[in-house]
Formats: sequence, structure tokens, C-alpha cells
Amino acid sequence: MTDWHELVERDHELQNPTSADKVRLAGEYLRLGPEDRVLDVACGKGGPAVILAERFGCRIHGIELREAFAAAARERIEQAGLAQLVDVETADASAALLEPHAWDAALCLGAAFVWGHIGDAAAALVPAVRPGGGLAIGEPFWRERGRDEDGFVDLPATVARLEAAGVAITGLVAASEDDWDRYESLHWRAAVEALAAWPDADLEATHRQHVERHIATRRFQLGWAIFVARVPG
Repeated sequence: MTDWHELVERDHELQNPTSADKVRLAGEYLRLGPEDRVLDVACGKGGPAVILAERFGCRIHGIELREAFAAAARERIEQAGLAQLVDVETADASAALLEPHAWDAALCLGAAFVWGHIGDAAAALVPAVRPGGGLAIGEPFWRERGRDEDGFVDLPATVARLEAAGVAITGLVAASEDDWDRYESLHWRAAVEALAAWPDADLEATHRQHVERHIATRRFQLGWAIFVARVPG
């Protein structure tokens, strides 16, 4: 059986509950331009990198653990005619030794969990960004206080975690319910089509769990946003 994430994100152009317009807005908050060098950690299939390179002309280096996603990213970059601006390395970003102050901005739009939470991701990435550069990190948050499932916290506590890394928040680009529905629906369709081709009890159980969790709680109670911040200096 194919890896779960590779299976259900088969049709995703953006592997987070966001949109191309919102990725571009994050790029505006980062003040990206043609002279900027951007590190994209856990870049997936390269959706945000292609959007940002097309809009701002910045140079982007992606790091992606899954070879299937990295290969899809390279194909997308080639098809978009952006090979001179965007490249993708297959590696474990959480274990990579990042060159100090080498980047004008660093992105991690869906994998802060590899370090822990958003504050841990920011602390890991800040040393790689030049003084005065930017960060953009995607992170879930609970819309109501008092929840602690999965280690997520509410919005004020999420921002506090980010700023504890010594950065200042400069932008917030939040997902809508439509963004969540589009993101989850592509998961569901891929899973159902896979189950029609090869029935599998474990896959069916996992799929039903994801559907029920989204409909029962997460669609209304779990938020997600790209948090943009400035590195001091």
C-alpha cells in the first residue's frame, strides 16, 4: 500500500488548507522580491514555491523528505518554466545543518511538527535567516480556549509561541472553512477511489476517522493560518 499521505494528497496542488491568493498574500507580507533567496522547508509537491517564484521572481530552495513529493515538485517546476528559480532537495530538513544567515526568508507551511510546535520551528529556522529577514510558518490553532488535543493551542497562545523565538509577527493569513473543505475533500476522493480499486479494512477505518473528525469538530473548531514574522536585526 502506498504511503497514506502520498495516497490522499494525490490531487493536491496545495497540501494545506489555503489558496494560491493566500500564499501570494503571505509573500507580500514577507516583502519578497527578485533579489531574495528563500528556503522552503517541507516543500511537498512545490505548490507554494511555484506560486511565489512566479509572482515575486524570488529564488527558492525546497527541502522535502518524501521522494515522491520531491519528484512531483521537480516536474511541476519544470512544467512552469521555473527551473532557474526553484530547486528541490530530497532530505530530512529537521536534521539538516542550515547555513547561518544564508536566506532572506524561510518557509515551513505545514510541518512545524517535525520540531514540535510553531515556536520550535521558528527557533530552528531563525538562525538560517539574515537579520531583518522573514519567516512564514503554517500552523493549526484551536478557535476556542481550553482545548489541548494534538498539542495545539488557541490563537493568542500560538502567536505567543511564535514570538517566544524572538521574532515579531507581521502578518496572519487564515484558512476559511472553504479552504478546509477543499483540502479535506481531495483527501476523501482519493481514499474512496483507492478503496474502490483495492478494498482495505485499515485504509477504510483511517479514512472514516478523518471524515468524521473533520465533520464533527475540526471544520468548526480548528483553525489554520500562515503566520508571517520578522527576524530581529
